[in-house]
Amino acid sequence: MSFNGNEGEFITLEDGAAMTARYRSSVEPGTVTGQFVGKEKLIQILNQPGCVGIRMYYGLGEHNENSVVAVGVDSNENDITSGYIIDYFIKCPPRCSKQNALNS
Repeated sequence: MSFNGNEGEFITLEDGAAMTARYRSSVEPGTVTGQFVGKEKLIQILNQPGCVGIRMYYGLGEHNENSVVAVGVDSNENDITSGYIIDYFIKCPPRCSKQNALNS
């Protein structure tokens, strides 16, 4: 099997809201519930030769806070570890969107 760059599915706001609500109800108040990264960083990953998408790994930072590590992936489903890797996403809380169906 191989990746073609069209993996993943769009979902409805209702489905996304239900998923994020279940997560929020399973964690302590104040726990990171979302993370942001700028499009320029994502574009740099996607513009690497052979990159067809991005894989997100869940991680824990030095202080046991939730983290995301993003890496480009080639069509053979392999991480492009010799290229750009992103961490230090902007965490929510404290830097969150105004209230909406995905976060409240």
